Amino acid sequence: MTKAELKEKANDLPLAPGVYLMMDKTGKVIYVGKAKKLKNRVSQYFQDSAAHTAKTRQMVSQVDHFDTIFVSSEFEALVLENSLIKRHMPRYNILLKDDKGYPFVRLSRERYPRFSLVNRLSDDGARYFGPFGGRFETRQALDAVCAALRLPTCNRRFPRDIGAERPCLNFHMGRCDGFCRPEMTEEESRRRIEQAVALLEGKSKQLLREMTAEMEAEAEALRFEQAAALRDRINAIGALGKKQTVIAGLCADTDIWGLYQGAGKSCYAILHMEDGNLTGRETELFTAPMEETETEMLSALTAQYYLPRAILPHEILLPLDTGECEELSEALTKRAGHKVWVHVPQRGEKAELRSMAQRNAQEEAERATTAEERVAHTLTLLGKMLDLPAPPGRMESFDISNTGKSDIVASMVVYSGTRPLKSAYRRFRIKGLEGHPDDYASMQEVLRRRLQRAADGDEKFLPLPDVFLIDGGTTHAAAAQAVAEEFGVQVPIFGMVKDDRHRTRALVTPEGREIGIVTNQAVFSLIGQIQEETHRFAITYHHESHQKSALRSELEDIPGVGPKRREALRRHFGSMRAIREADVETLAAVVPRTAAEAVYRHFHKEQKALN
Repeated sequence: MTKAELKEKANDLPLAPGVYLMMDKTGKVIYVGKAKKLKNRVSQYFQDSAAHTAKTRQMVSQVDHFDTIFVSSEFEALVLENSLIKRHMPRYNILLKDDKGYPFVRLSRERYPRFSLVNRLSDDGARYFGPFGGRFETRQALDAVCAALRLPTCNRRFPRDIGAERPCLNFHMGRCDGFCRPEMTEEESRRRIEQAVALLEGKSKQLLREMTAEMEAEAEALRFEQAAALRDRINAIGALGKKQTVIAGLCADTDIWGLYQGAGKSCYAILHMEDGNLTGRETELFTAPMEETETEMLSALTAQYYLPRAILPHEILLPLDTGECEELSEALTKRAGHKVWVHVPQRGEKAELRSMAQRNAQEEAERATTAEERVAHTLTLLGKMLDLPAPPGRMESFDISNTGKSDIVASMVVYSGTRPLKSAYRRFRIKGLEGHPDDYASMQEVLRRRLQRAADGDEKFLPLPDVFLIDGGTTHAAAAQAVAEEFGVQVPIFGMVKDDRHRTRALVTPEGREIGIVTNQAVFSLIGQIQEETHRFAITYHHESHQKSALRSELEDIPGVGPKRREALRRHFGSMRAIREADVETLAAVVPRTAAEAVYRHFHKEQKALN
């Protein structure tokens, strides 16, 4: 659609609340927004662009068409906007890290349920809790919950393994009450699981009250051993919120937000408070698209952070008014099942806590910015050493690996700045060589295929890098340069030269000019890391390829075992050793008996001859 057509469509919208989706010419959603009055908000995008920020001008320049969804209230618009941002991940919206980074705790649906960590919710009848923070922290918290309640974490399965063996080491260490013992009832197991569920649902205070009453009742009944066991579990649960960040967040009465917008990175910090005591701190760095205001950032962050969660605090203190505190309070109250108050403290102790959260966010952002500055300095130095017009943003490195004339493979490793971009890694099997191996010809084939895919418009091989790094010396670099010239590509090419310790000591041009890097530790470390990663990736692929070739070649010598049967054996047994050691009956479970007998005879010729 033309700009005039977009403007006309926007002017026809009603003055009603809703959500709008901006899309480019491919139909991809590039921005999601909400509005109290859709007509006023959307039509602003297609008015005079002089009043727009650079971000808005750039976004609008890519808009081909837009869609709208009408809702009945601003509250519904807030919830819907967050849902659509999570689904489409638009490039011009502020985005927290992908959902893959936020694990859930799953409680299986069986007689003796077990906890586990998963990345996604499934419609399988199980109970799910979360999402929580990182996997490591959540695993630690789950282990701590199980240890506090002395729940089993071993691989035994109940009721199958009850009484089958002696209790494991966890029981003797006091980490588990030994539910594999016949005297531990299914009812007690179910009760402990429900107590763990209460902790994961943020009901620690209620649980502690119930357990304390139970302990006192046991003591009055003179059952002191049971009372002591309950006392130990109560103490362990009370310590959880102080030790585990995830649990601290669940148990929090109040969350205090701080937000800092830095030059390179921005950061938010959340202080978790319980009964006036600080129980945990959470921070995350993020990149805001261009000139987002602090209000816009905070609005996006709080919605994305809280709306997916089922366990929520009673009070959320923000550093500034987003204009949506009332709508967010309503949305979170409905989700939590209790009143959630979102507001900006103006004075007193709560305002001081807000300032503390602000300082935490600022310190984290400035610390990360310092690290970014070091990265920028390294890339700037490397760019100057290589006579590049600008610091390299994307670098691609290639290596060849082979065993004689067979299984020749190559790796392509991509670095974005100083970090590996593993999603862009590529592997190649060399196809055009016969006879003896030729590293130079192999390198030329790989680079030719890589550049041809780019010339064909394959997005997996775009964009071209700022630098090609070739594992080898001048001759390798010159071989790669010849291929680049065939395609008219002007990307600088350098060989990575190793020393006697197999470390990269220099870079070399196709013309033979050597560029020493040992004197600069940052550049030396970066190039060495790139070469090691490229070599590792190539060797890993070569081992996989060689193993499959060896497996394939031995099976091909057996009469009556065709491609489908070879594939079935490979898939079932996984290795040649397993196939070689299998008896006829085991083999016959995978392939017909005649083929199984042929495989068995093939691998037992020597043994038969000795007999």
